[in-house]
Amino acid sequence: MTAKRFILNETSYHGQGAAAEIVNEIKNRGFRKALIVTDADLVRFGVVNKITSLLEAAGLKFEIFDRVKANPSVNVVKDGVEAFRQAGADYMIAIGGGSPQDTAKGIGIIINNPEFADVVSLEGTAPTKHKSVPVIAVATTAGTAAETTINYVITDEEKRRKFVCVDPHDIPVVAVVDPDMMATMPKGLTAATGMDALTHAIEGYTTLAAWELSDTLNIKAVEIIARSLRQSVAGDAHGREEMALGQYMTGMAFSNVGLGVVHGMAHPLSAFYDTPHGVANAVLLPYVMAFNAPYTGEKFRDIARAMGVEGTEKMSAEEYRRAAVDAVRRLSVDVGIPQTLKEIGVREEDLEALAEAAMADVCTGGNPRPCSKELVLEVYKTAFGK
Repeated sequence: MTAKRFILNETSYHGQGAAAEIVNEIKNRGFRKALIVTDADLVRFGVVNKITSLLEAAGLKFEIFDRVKANPSVNVVKDGVEAFRQAGADYMIAIGGGSPQDTAKGIGIIINNPEFADVVSLEGTAPTKHKSVPVIAVATTAGTAAETTINYVITDEEKRRKFVCVDPHDIPVVAVVDPDMMATMPKGLTAATGMDALTHAIEGYTTLAAWELSDTLNIKAVEIIARSLRQSVAGDAHGREEMALGQYMTGMAFSNVGLGVVHGMAHPLSAFYDTPHGVANAVLLPYVMAFNAPYTGEKFRDIARAMGVEGTEKMSAEEYRRAAVDAVRRLSVDVGIPQTLKEIGVREEDLEALAEAAMADVCTGGNPRPCSKELVLEVYKTAFGK
């Protein structure tokens, strides 16, 4: 029997006010100066100030690198590496959703493994020898769970593609999941990142490497997200706190067992059109679920039940599978997610190239239904809409 590996943060803090623990962590770990990795919007809207004010009050040194963009590129990571060196920093605080977190992971790995300075050589499971520079990851969205995963995604703009890096050396040492840091998220971003978290939970529950430990976390995450995302989008504080927990729980799981072809198909959309990752996943999820359904055993019964569907124990396989897909689609509609690829600017003439890129994505291999370019192309066509 092959051993099953599970890698988690050394420490994580949850709940309102959790961010205040950062100061104690910095002092206890003997860190001297931080490079704060974030984006300009989070600085402008005062989100980063919630952390920097804590550091200033404690007399802790930092510099800010705020040039991260959505779908961070190879060049952004390289600029971050230079900023870290220029700052004389010895650790990072990543503040944001997936983009700042992924950027910090790339920077931290390259600083301690300079032979990967070209960034693109980190694709897949690169043989890095040393742990990343320590990262304290502060989540500002309830969706990506990048603060607790060993994965990160970088865009190669030159070749118009995104590549996934999977490296146990990159996991942040501390994760801070404070719903107060998520309070300024606009409704659209709350919805998209929440559906991204649901995608993680459903794909992680049905991926080929899933097992009891990951299943326990993922199916509970489905339940939490299904009952709280609508309220979170509406601005409810309790809903936001529940979403913060649900997205972290699935992050713990899918980081260790992988995902599937929803992500394999979503990554090219971001590379081709700069589509926000959460939106790409949200649009594709119901279509891929319908595609995968016959290959998922009874797992869609569990998903339907977790989504709030009643009477699943009396349903046939066809009925509970349809019910699971319908429940996901209904949630997607309720929180304002577009329902076709055409609506988000995908061009029909690109579908074949997208399918080819999806087949090359590392996530596709974990899909419960075997994929081919022709099958993936058909799913893209269905999702494109009339």
